[in-house]
Amino acid sequence: MASSSGDGSSHDPASSSELEKPPLEPIRMPTVEEIRGQDIWNNCAVRSVVSGVMGGGLGLFMGLFLGALDNPLMQDEMTARQQFVYTAKQMGRRSWGSAKAFAVMGFVFSAAECVVEKARAKHDITNTVVAGCVTGGSISAKGGPKAACAGCAGFAAFSVVIEKFLDRHT
Repeated sequence: MASSSGDGSSHDPASSSELEKPPLEPIRMPTVEEIRGQDIWNNCAVRSVVSGVMGGGLGLFMGLFLGALDNPLMQDEMTARQQFVYTAKQMGRRSWGSAKAFAVMGFVFSAAECVVEKARAKHDITNTVVAGCVTGGSISAKGGPKAACAGCAGFAAFSVVIEKFLDRHT
């Protein structure tokens, strides 16, 4: 004897799996404009300049924020106008310095990663490690070979951590 559920539905496994499958969508070919845009973005010079500009913008805002937090040592003896002028100058100095540093960092990292990726014809974590090492080493090279090695190792490790974090959340 077959049991009936009373609602008239059948429990056939084949029919329930067919209902769960999403409908297949046709493949859409990219337009000419999309292909040109991709070609432009794949240019290492374009990537590097865009990354440098974006890094500079980030540094500008960070400098404004951190400059606003600076308190003068002689704050008690300063008038409100003097404190305002001091804070404005600090924000300007910090913004300019941070903008330059972040712009150089973004430019160098992006250029190194793009060149390594094109040379290896692979997109993997090795590109990030090499780009981080090149960036950290070149930024800290003024401090001598030990500083360049420490910068290389530190920035490479930081780059890998950020890459792993971003890969996991995409």
